Amino acid sequence: MQYDVERVREMFPSLAIVDGGKLRIYFDNPGGTQVPKTVVDRISECLYERNANLGGYFATSVKADAVMDEMRCAVADLLNAPAAEDIVYGQNMTTITLHISRSLGKLLSPGEEIILTRMDHDANVAPWLHLARDIGLEVKWLPFNLETFEFDLNELSQMITSKTRLLCIGGASNLTGTIHPIKSICAIAKAAGVWTYIDAVQSVPHVSTDVQDLDCDFLVCSPYKFFGPHQGVLYGRRELMEKLEPYKVRPAPNEMPEAFETGTQNHECAAGVTAAVEYFAWIGNSMAGSYHERYKHFNERRQAVHAAMDCLFNYETELTSHLITGLQRYSGLKILGITDPQAFGRRVPTVSFIVEGDSPDRIAKALAEENIFVWQGHNFAVEAVTALGIIDKGSAVRVGLVHYNTLDEVDQLLASLDRILS
Repeated sequence: MQYDVERVREMFPSLAIVDGGKLRIYFDNPGGTQVPKTVVDRISECLYERNANLGGYFATSVKADAVMDEMRCAVADLLNAPAAEDIVYGQNMTTITLHISRSLGKLLSPGEEIILTRMDHDANVAPWLHLARDIGLEVKWLPFNLETFEFDLNELSQMITSKTRLLCIGGASNLTGTIHPIKSICAIAKAAGVWTYIDAVQSVPHVSTDVQDLDCDFLVCSPYKFFGPHQGVLYGRRELMEKLEPYKVRPAPNEMPEAFETGTQNHECAAGVTAAVEYFAWIGNSMAGSYHERYKHFNERRQAVHAAMDCLFNYETELTSHLITGLQRYSGLKILGITDPQAFGRRVPTVSFIVEGDSPDRIAKALAEENIFVWQGHNFAVEAVTALGIIDKGSAVRVGLVHYNTLDEVDQLLASLDRILS
């Protein structure tokens, strides 16, 4: 039993699409992945058979209730949450974070401190800046090392004072690909009585995520980054969530998690989220048998999902190594992230680079003409590209690999760069 990328690719209809005689190569994955057919089928089935609002006695409403319950159970398995009721479902990570920031603000006082980082996506920065402005909080900034692309946890420890109430940090960077040591960071924060809000949008698609082991207070992620539909989900520590005041209409439920789910939710996409988690379980059961033992304390699907994540991370690390080795051949090209093979366990397969004297826009456009999809620009990592001094230079080219990509696709990218950069 081993990983079979061709069998996996057969699950994704979009990977077979041809434009102008060229297969699409999807390296735009940090902005959103493709979805397996099972996700599309589950969304369609929900619209056909379960299309009603919640809370009724009739068949479609009862089935719609089941859709939401199934989704929460699936996400709880993905994140190893203590209970399905700890999962809040929403439009996207940004919208959820804006809501939770307002609610958390009710527990904070003028002059208290929050810590943000210079490497986070702006969705885990701007909501907290708005909150700090509105209620008079002091914002502290955790920088990153511009050479190693990692945080200094000693520096974090020194930043925390008796006034510090909240630390907001990403699980992994959407620019540099660095995986942050969230368990150690949460331990530092908890010892000082500081709440932690983890933006795991870029880490959940690549690494096994266990909120109980991390001991975080909040963790938010986006199913459309892990092969599901365009939605967001949040894990919140129960005892803290129950202290928060939700912003909601009066007839809406007062209990977790529905109190934080404003308005009628997208039930069909909730069905798609469940299918995305079940896709991971399929990989875990069919291709990752050797990884199950380390998760023997989990239930059956939870065990399969986390085994799959470890299996896929190892495959993605091979892709990352091949890509970075190839990029290092080019004169004037600088990779903005970890390049030491011995440290690849501390990065996801998101690789950003700049080329001296060249434009990220030109490179991305030239690759698009060859049907190779990459992103360019700041990709909402505004603080990071500012710290690196590249925001006024078009920022960077970003190549984002996932487990349905292949070594051959990486070679095609490198062959195209041979022509584009010559």
